Amino acid sequence: MHCALTSAALDVPRVLAAVADGANGATAVFVGTVRSSNDGRDVTGIDYSAYQAMAEREIRSIASEASTTFGQARIAVEHRLGTLAVGEISIVVAAAHPHRGPALDAMRFAIEQIKRRVPIWKREHYADGTRAWVDPGGTELR
Repeated sequence: MHCALTSAALDVPRVLAAVADGANGATAVFVGTVRSSNDGRDVTGIDYSAYQAMAEREIRSIASEASTTFGQARIAVEHRLGTLAVGEISIVVAAAHPHRGPALDAMRFAIEQIKRRVPIWKREHYADGTRAWVDPGGTELR
């Protein structure tokens, strides 16, 4: 299991290598990127911040749950912190298993739980020069 929060650019092949195993016939990967619009507003970037110790602990817990729940899938998660531009990778979640169903299920479980439970916050930068904090579902907090 590999889990990390980092300010460095995320490397998808490195995350995939963390779950590689000759016994696994399926690897599912989710790559989240900063999109150019949200809730009808043009976005130019996002600041990600976290309560790092708690966030890392919760990501490890989620990865462990995903592995156990879906038949000992191998899980790797990296999440970026700091200021990211549109198109940059913010998160990579990979899950590998001998079969595709559990690999896909473990990957989906992990990303959904990360969005719900991990104390990582994002503040969007808008084309009009304003910024706003948004909830994990992507809605501006007002």
